[in-house]
Parts: sequence; C-alpha cells; structure tokens
Amino acid sequence: MKKVRCAIYTRKSTEEGLEQEFNSLDAQREACEAYIASQKGLGWICLKDHYDDGGLSGGTMARPALQRLLEDVEAGSVDLVIVYKVDRLTRSLTDFARIVETLDAAEVSFASVTQQFNTSTSMGRMTLNVLMTFAQFEREVTAERIRDKIAASKKKGMWMGGLPPLGYINQDKQLVVVEDEARVVRALFELYLEHGTVRTVTLEAERLGLRTKVRNINGKTTGGQVFSRGHLYQLLRNPVYAGKIAHKGKTHAGRHEAILDKKSWDAVQHKLDDNAAPRATTTNSAGLNLLTGLLFDEQGDRLTPIRSGKKGKRYHYYISQERAQDAGQFHDGWRLPAGMLDRLIVKALQEFLGEDSRLVSQLGLEASTPSRLKKVIGLAAGLSEQIASPNPVLQRKVLLGFVERIDLGGEAIRIQMYAIPLTGEDRPIHIEFPVTLRRRGVESKIVLASGNSSENRDPLLVKLVANATNWLEQLVRGEAVSVRDIARLNHVAENDVSRFLPLAFLAPDIIENIVSSRHPPELTAEKLKRIGKLPHDWQRQRELLGFAE
Repeated sequence: MKKVRCAIYTRKSTEEGLEQEFNSLDAQREACEAYIASQKGLGWICLKDHYDDGGLSGGTMARPALQRLLEDVEAGSVDLVIVYKVDRLTRSLTDFARIVETLDAAEVSFASVTQQFNTSTSMGRMTLNVLMTFAQFEREVTAERIRDKIAASKKKGMWMGGLPPLGYINQDKQLVVVEDEARVVRALFELYLEHGTVRTVTLEAERLGLRTKVRNINGKTTGGQVFSRGHLYQLLRNPVYAGKIAHKGKTHAGRHEAILDKKSWDAVQHKLDDNAAPRATTTNSAGLNLLTGLLFDEQGDRLTPIRSGKKGKRYHYYISQERAQDAGQFHDGWRLPAGMLDRLIVKALQEFLGEDSRLVSQLGLEASTPSRLKKVIGLAAGLSEQIASPNPVLQRKVLLGFVERIDLGGEAIRIQMYAIPLTGEDRPIHIEFPVTLRRRGVESKIVLASGNSSENRDPLLVKLVANATNWLEQLVRGEAVSVRDIARLNHVAENDVSRFLPLAFLAPDIIENIVSSRHPPELTAEKLKRIGKLPHDWQRQRELLGFAE
C-alpha cells in the first residue's frame, strides 16, 4: 500500500495563550493527528515536521510556517495537507486560490478534520469555495470592528500603538515627551521657518549633527542617522507635535503633551502649503501633478511639470530640464504625459505594498515577531489605500512622506523610499521594474515591459474598431443594407460610417491586440483616422500599423 505523507498545519490569529504549556496550536495538532491515525488503513502517516503559525492573521500569506509548508509541497515532500478547519489555512479567497493552485500543481490534496470533503472533486471544490466565502466575510467583519474601535479611540485623542515619533516614548499606552529629542524637533521646525525649504533643512540638520531617533527593537539598535528629505517632510507634517492625533485625514485633540506651540505649528504648515502651491499644477480638473519634485532622468536632473493647450484641451507633461530651458527646440530628453506616469508609479507602489513576502524581505523583518509582522503588513495596506486615494492632495502628501526619489531610465524605473511610515526606521528601500520607452513625435511614453499595462489603453481606438465590427454585423444580420441604414440605426454621420467601416476588415490578431491594449503605443485613434485606404493584405496591415515583427 502506498504511504500518504500527511503534513499538519496549525494557526492562531493572536499571541494570547501561546505561552501556555498546552495551547490552541497543540489542540489543533492533536485533533489532526487523531484524524490521521483513524485513516491508517488508507496508508496515512503523520510527518514529524511542525508547521505552526502563532499570532498571525489568516488574511496574509506572509506566514513563515505556511511558506515552509508550500516549499515542501513543491519539493514533493508532502502528499496531503491536514488542517483543523479550512480558515486555519487562510481567510482570503484570493490567497486560497493561490494555495490550491500550488497543491494541484504538486498533485497534493488537503483535508479538514471538522469539514469532510475532497479537493479532487468538483463538489469538494464548490464546498471549499462556499466555506472560504464565509471565512473571508467573518474576517472582514472583524476587521471592520477593529477599524471602528481604532477610529473611536483616536477621536478621544488616544495613542493607538505603533512606534512613537521622535520626541516621544510610549509609557502605558500614553505618549510622553523626551526633552532631549523634543529639542531636536523644535530645532528642525525653526530651521524650516528660517530657510523655507526641506532640502536646505536637510543640509543644515546634517551640519548641526541632528539625527533620527535611536530605537532598540528586538535587541537591535537602529536609527541615529542623517535625516532624509522624506523623513523631514513627514516630521514637519506630523500633527502629534501639535498635541493632536490624526486619523484618515482628520485630526483630533490628543491626550499627550504638545512639543510645539500652535503658532509655530501653523506657521510651518502655511509655509509648506505655500511652497507646494506653485508646483501643484493640475493633471486634470480635480488632481495634482503627484510626482513633482520626485522625478529624475538618467543624468540626475529633475523633471519639470508643464502644461499646454490645443483646441480647448489642456495637456500635462513631465519634461527634462533641457526641454524646459529650450521648449522651441527638439531634444532627446524626457517628455512624458503626467497622468500616465502618475498612475504607473501609484500602481507599482501598490503592488509592492501588497506583496507581503517581498515587503518583509525589503524591510529586513524575516526574524521579527509575528505581532510585529502583522502590524507592518497592516500599515502597508493602509499606506496603499492612501496612495490610491481619490483625494490628490492626500495622495501627494503621502508620497512626499514616503518616496525619496524616482529615477527614470530607458529600460527600468527605480523608486527609492524610506521605511519610516512602516517601521519608524530611516531605512532606505527601493524597488525597480523594467519598462520600455516608445516615442511618438517629441513625446515619450513608458510601457511596462510585460506589455500588459492598462496604461496602453486608448478608449477611442477601441471604440473605432468596436463600432466598425458592430456595423458589419448589422449588415450581415440584414438589419441594415446600406451606409445610410447604418448611420440611421446608430445615430452617426454617414461620412463616419463610410470612413471607418473598413476597420472591421482588419486582421483578427490586430483587432484582438487593440481591444486588449497590446497594440504599439504609437498607434492611436488619431493615427488610425489619418490613414487613408487600408490595404486588404493582413501582413501589409500589420506593417502599416506597427504590428510586424
């Protein structure tokens, strides 16, 4: 009889009770071992390795024991995964799908002690999906309760945990002023009022020997470094120093002592707002150029935001300094649509903050306690939500307090950040992702190297092809017999029908690539409109429209 190697996975969301000699993890494992013993006749044997995650949420995949289990599954060391309940494995439907995909690829099944099903059958899969839906619902309801509790506590001015900022320590869940650090905070605010720019304050703080907060976390000393611009910007905007507690864009009177008087705090905030105002040119009627002051080209020169108008429309770009100095001449410097680049960077940051394992690795937290990992992952989720806020003012404020600089290259974009919002440490981190650069006249366009970026989507181009295809179907079905009939049915001009109906005869692969946004960036609706008679030969169409290899 073939032996079935069974791995037992256990999890508990909180650390409460884990110090006990016999805790929840032990109880889960004991039940699973008994279940395996009952199936001894089928060849089931229990592996000695323990896969126990204590104090970790089921809403994240960044669990050491789970990752070790999946690695053993992929290595072929496991035939069957046993859990006490399905929600011990995960409470997220998306994570559940990933886990099942890994198990299927390795031909590994999994079973629950309290819920009888087999993942190899369609009925078993349906049962699992139903159970996971309720598990995720329970998790989201719990998360809502926690968020409501935090919001209510912050409205009362309470400090809800996390690493205290420079100038304070946490004593019995209360912020207490550390006078030596408070003097550093006051000095930084005075320097900003004197010099008026964060860049100058950075240099002056380094000259005066002012340093970041020194912390001891898990026996490791961190901090005591030179202030970065991102750290200073966040510090100067932190309402804690004015005796307030911030929550989701609002501030409430705190229970702690303020380090700054109201006059000094307000003066710095007004100056910060005034300095940002000239650079806050709109990318649309509601937003700001989010990346102003953060973008640099290959030569290390900062990109400048500009706007131009054509036929009553406003267009916004980031351009290299050489273009800004001589706008009437053509240069090889960058000229990038601002909205496109803003969305691309926000998307990259969100993906980074949402990848738990990558985030933990970049922050150097592999050896951290489960409770700290849980806290950092929660902070990352909140930061990701703020970065994608529909409020552009909040978006830019968060970016300036998190991102140090963004370096553009023809093959990759590198984003340098600081871990301050996540860990309180002035630790530099960076992400890099490959891109390709395409030119259309004097304008450059960045496309993700994977070719799957939604930034390449041209709704007008898709609409032209979709309309033409629909008109052809109306002719085939007999709903229309002439150009005039098509124009009448669709409430469009006859000239437009005559002009664009031939687009229905584009090569099928061209139509598919346009609809799925995999067309060349230089192919736009305007370009397609300017093309006269399209060739009937599909290969010539591909060459004309930029699809040929």
